[in-house]
Amino acid sequence: MKRLACVVSYDGTNFSGYQVQPNKRTVQLELEQALKKVHKGQQTHVVASGRTDAGVHAKGQVIHFDSPYHIPEAQWPKALNACLPDDIRITHAKYVSTDFHARYHTSGKEYRYRVLKSEQVDVFRRNLVTHIPYSLNVEEMRVAAQLLVGTHDFSAFCAANTNVVDKVRTLYAVEIKEYGDELHFILRGNGFLYNMVRIIVGTLLEVGNKKRSVNSVRMALEKCEREYAGKTAPGHGLYLWAVQYDEQ
Repeated sequence: MKRLACVVSYDGTNFSGYQVQPNKRTVQLELEQALKKVHKGQQTHVVASGRTDAGVHAKGQVIHFDSPYHIPEAQWPKALNACLPDDIRITHAKYVSTDFHARYHTSGKEYRYRVLKSEQVDVFRRNLVTHIPYSLNVEEMRVAAQLLVGTHDFSAFCAANTNVVDKVRTLYAVEIKEYGDELHFILRGNGFLYNMVRIIVGTLLEVGNKKRSVNSVRMALEKCEREYAGKTAPGHGLYLWAVQYDEQ
């Protein structure tokens, strides 16, 4: 058996998230069904770098699986894409050591969040961006974003029902870039808590809309309570952009 790591892109609009769920269409289910076809009926388990929620997209999700086949690396994307629906694509494949683990060996991740600034919803982007019809003070948001860079207890910026005990994470960058009528929030860190990116974005949007002050972000970090941060931004604006590994 050989182990392969693959980079996967998907449009999360019509998925109930990544992980297999009973009677739900999920990314993992589609991947495992495609591998079952390639492996002529043999069930293959797929492991991902992490789960994504319903409606969340990925440009650079990473998975691994084991295969008895000795197909050239360049042929794996073609073989799998032929068995996958159009809203999932394998973009790269690489043979890795048999002890490689897509989830446990990650050294960092990058997420991006797209916001559309316009009076009306763009019908063609409605599932790919979060629409904000009001004006935003982007400079104030950038000041608040810099408070989040570094190593902090992000308890205020994760879902209240998470069972993770250690909520200390390091953010290497929190950037806000303007591309035409869109704002892109770019977050890079060594790891992310459940809903962490969406809560950070929701909080920064409240700063931009003058619903909260820059100092309130500092207070949220100090208090470590969910109630001190902003609302959770919708899932459909979020993208798992890239996953890093030490050996890459």
